Amino acid sequence: MIPAIIGIIVVFLVVLISCIHIVPQANAYVIERLGMYHATWKTGMHIKVPFIDKISRRINLMEQVADFPPQPVITKDNVTMQIDTVVFYQITDCKLFAYGVTKPLVAIENLTATTLRNIIGELDLDATLTSRDVINTRMRAALDEATDPWGIKVTRVELKNIMPPREIQEAMEKQMKAERERREAILRAEGEKNSAILVAEGEKQSVILRAEAEKQSAILRAEAVREAKIREAEGEAEAILKVQEATAAGLKMLNEAAPNDQVVKLKSLEAFGKAADGKATKIIIPSEIQGLAGLAGGITEAVK
Repeated sequence: MIPAIIGIIVVFLVVLISCIHIVPQANAYVIERLGMYHATWKTGMHIKVPFIDKISRRINLMEQVADFPPQPVITKDNVTMQIDTVVFYQITDCKLFAYGVTKPLVAIENLTATTLRNIIGELDLDATLTSRDVINTRMRAALDEATDPWGIKVTRVELKNIMPPREIQEAMEKQMKAERERREAILRAEGEKNSAILVAEGEKQSVILRAEAEKQSAILRAEAVREAKIREAEGEAEAILKVQEATAAGLKMLNEAAPNDQVVKLKSLEAFGKAADGKATKIIIPSEIQGLAGLAGGITEAVK
């Protein structure tokens, strides 16, 4: 009898221990009672009613990442490309997640593919390649609204990779190469233009400086000539002044000596001789001087 009781106690303890559950951090358990939803266990220790309660789902409440394979899409200008998307989501309502949809990840994948095709179908190739942020925002809004009844919150959507056809890639590479060559040609032309401008400015400055130098040289030469003429004129004026002073001094001496008529006539004769200066071919001598001239000639002959 005692072993049976001990056995029953052991079984009871085992069942009791098996009904004790500890929910880890960032997890939740969905509990069903008699096949119906009963409660959601959060972090901590919980006790399950044996044979009545059942853990239906163990749910991870952390943010999760779903990396879906590339999806074929067609742009507005009929270009087929492959786009690889990544969806970040988090479970916010365990009951809705457990009973809202059969396979949540499959549903999210299909919803992502259809939403991506709808958005890309409104854009051409260039807009698709340059509007990732717009596409990400529109997809996140559409997926978040669609997954809300499933207890899922879509936090972020990213286009991981956009793969256009090979011929489109080659055309884009050629276009980029041509654009780089065009920019290089523009930069080279700008450099040559700036160089030519600098050379022209240098030549202009050189011509201006050379003209200024010639101008200053001409001014200095003119100043030198003017100074020379001034000095020459001053020398001539000084010489004339000295001659006039000598003449005035001679006249003064003659006046002081009180010369007689014969001396005056003799000086007049000397003046006529200087006036002729050996160049005149004919000299008219007044009659009152002619006698004195003959006397002077006779004296000269006697001396010889």
